[in-house]
Amino acid sequence: MTGTSRSVGLGRISALLLLSACTGQPSGANAAPATQAERPPSLPPVARPHTRPTGVTFLPTSVPQGALVVGLTDPAARVEYDGRTLRVSPQGRFAFGIARDASGTAQVRITQANGQTLVQRVAITPRDWPIERVNGVPPKTVNPPRAIAERIAREQAEVTEARRRDDDRADFAQDFIWPVQGRISGRFGNQRVYNGTPKSPHSGMDIAAPNGTPVKAPAGGVVTYANPDMYLTGGTVLIDHGHGISSNFLHLSRLDVKVGDRVEQGQVIAAVGATGRATGPHLHWGMNWFTTRIDPLLLVEHGP
Repeated sequence: MTGTSRSVGLGRISALLLLSACTGQPSGANAAPATQAERPPSLPPVARPHTRPTGVTFLPTSVPQGALVVGLTDPAARVEYDGRTLRVSPQGRFAFGIARDASGTAQVRITQANGQTLVQRVAITPRDWPIERVNGVPPKTVNPPRAIAERIAREQAEVTEARRRDDDRADFAQDFIWPVQGRISGRFGNQRVYNGTPKSPHSGMDIAAPNGTPVKAPAGGVVTYANPDMYLTGGTVLIDHGHGISSNFLHLSRLDVKVGDRVEQGQVIAAVGATGRATGPHLHWGMNWFTTRIDPLLLVEHGP
């Protein structure tokens, strides 16, 4: 890798649940496939020195809401963002997520080995969040009874715990690939209305695909959660990509991995299904930086 301000994917902006369920067939214009024009703009060109001068940190000047930001600095530097000390890889990479509703600037504090401290600011550009209306969802998954709500809370707590990992692996630094091929049927961040009832914004990206379609790991990592029967999300798998960055795959009809498994990019980990709160077979691919949800679409350069 060249020393450069970059997000995953050759200098592009990168982007990263559960329990914000999805659908294979949302109504309205948002059901249309993505086009290149609909994608967030790329970062402006940046210098790409072959080596990183000691004490210099590279970061993009601006990123959209929902982005995963990957920076480069001296491996001995201390990097802080949003009250957290970030892990820095031996190659000097560090990463953090920009929330859907973040605004203003992201302030990153870098303390070099010699004690010199600087603050770099990354402008956050706003995005539009259209409404997606999803009808035909089983009513019990929209307004579950109290006993079921308690189950949902327990399952979400398990997933939240899995997301606390902060491994020193940097699998997130590779270019991500699409886990399945198909039409984008639901977008990250859009407000969801189920059977006329407003719910939380969509936490990931839905890709419509036939039941049983193999799901491939978009990047390497370690399986930190695997449950074939969650109430809202059905068959569910989480893969940790290091530095607090994880992918989640929901509504699966089959799981081919278990907790603790090491997976490589392109490896089949599961199969598409319609389990949990879903109206048809599709894959929900979500991403997180710890508890911050980010947009997977921003990590992949080309359409599925």
